[in-house]
Amino acid sequence: MKNNTTVMSTIHYIDSQPLDLVKIQEIISSDATLALSDVAIQKIEKCRFYLDEKMKSISKPIYGINTGFGALYNVKIAGNNLQRLQENLVMSHACGTGEEVSPEIVKLMLLFKIQSLSFGHSGVQLVTVNRLIDFYNNAIFPVVYSQGSLGASGDLSPLAHMSLPLIGLGEVRYKNEKITGEKVLEIFSWNKINLQSKEGLALLNGTQFMSAFGIHCLLQSHKLSYLADLIGTLSLEGFDGRIEPFNELIHYARPHNGQLKTAARIKDFLQDSALILQEKQHVQDPYSFRCMPQVHGATKDTIQFVTKTFLTEINSVTDNPNIFVEEDAIISGGNFHGQPLALGLDFLAIAIAELGNISERRTYQLVSGHRHLPPFLVSNPGLNSGFMIPQYTAASIVSQNKQYATPASVDSIESSNGQEDHVSMGANAATKCKKIVDNLQAILAIELFTASQALSFGNGKTSPFLESMVGLFRQEVSIVQEDRVLHYDIANASKFIASLEIDSKELFD
Repeated sequence: MKNNTTVMSTIHYIDSQPLDLVKIQEIISSDATLALSDVAIQKIEKCRFYLDEKMKSISKPIYGINTGFGALYNVKIAGNNLQRLQENLVMSHACGTGEEVSPEIVKLMLLFKIQSLSFGHSGVQLVTVNRLIDFYNNAIFPVVYSQGSLGASGDLSPLAHMSLPLIGLGEVRYKNEKITGEKVLEIFSWNKINLQSKEGLALLNGTQFMSAFGIHCLLQSHKLSYLADLIGTLSLEGFDGRIEPFNELIHYARPHNGQLKTAARIKDFLQDSALILQEKQHVQDPYSFRCMPQVHGATKDTIQFVTKTFLTEINSVTDNPNIFVEEDAIISGGNFHGQPLALGLDFLAIAIAELGNISERRTYQLVSGHRHLPPFLVSNPGLNSGFMIPQYTAASIVSQNKQYATPASVDSIESSNGQEDHVSMGANAATKCKKIVDNLQAILAIELFTASQALSFGNGKTSPFLESMVGLFRQEVSIVQEDRVLHYDIANASKFIASLEIDSKELFD
């Protein structure tokens, strides 16, 4: 575990090798630039050539290529209007509202859209994919809004906003400024992309908004799951807890993977601790301490399941129709439907909310005046309120998370004049899940702040590893001797958690 460091930029080649979390983390942390491999270039060009040739010989309507969209699927469009059709699609679907999506998530949207188009089943021009790569490599992030997607025909509205700058419209964030799509083309002396048949749909159909939010949440969730174990162990030591609940014999008798991993990790954190071995006056600990393997472990198993779902998704083709050159087939289906992601995001949201739920319970126990600890963890309670209100704050955030954890995927609404009569609501699941993940960091920051204070009242030392962790934390947040404005301490504790860099082997194995 270490603080973040700057890494030299590298090149990541988009090819047939699937992305995984380790690779994505590496691309992000190294600030890697993107380039298409020769194989990807050949697939894109071969598919586009096939479609161009097909357009010369067919007269029948093919959805989205020479027809209208959605409920207008039966309106055939003349060949001389196909470019206008695609541009109209992008413009008319850019109906987003709400908060702007953060550049870090838009960056993932670009990466995953490029990845999906590189498989050669979407019919896009090579120049279109390369322009998306130019945006990514030059940190040009289209302005995308958080509301507007039903998560069914792909993330239509968010991806429309992402695509507008390709044709000189919309807005982008560049060098910490918001400028127009037209202006960014001028800065780089780029021509607008003249979208060809099918390209508008290739850009707008797809699940890259949901996928980007999901992968962002998963990267954070793996880290916060590790830190929940670590901070929970500090709380266990501060509460003078017992070691027996982490004995491997218990967990081999109920061998859920996450449960086994949590118990083993906590025992590792406690290695050579004097505190955990000292004689105890109590026979059992409350569930929030004793059942960390079972509760944290269930969340780990959920994270692993959702990770598998999302890695499948980002290494897939999710626009429509799909083009299969070797089979001489253009097939309209429903790979843009976000149901797998919606269910996964809802499941992840519930699991992450539970890490916050049990964390707040440990904070509550630490400030309640039990064991050897003074009420509210101050030496002179009454005159000082100490850690009374940080627990209130954690409780309020936990309750908010419970509200956010209500599943979005159980909802649906008819759209597009009945053509799209079942939708996933995965985009709403995505934005809610991110709020829960962000909230968990604050809840764990409060527990870390509280647990480190509780340890200062102990009669012995914890393990060398945990002592070093507290030592690092103390460089940012000092022991509270008497009342002060604790907002700053909680904010610094949250920044401390965010700054910790954990080896990917610890996170993703």
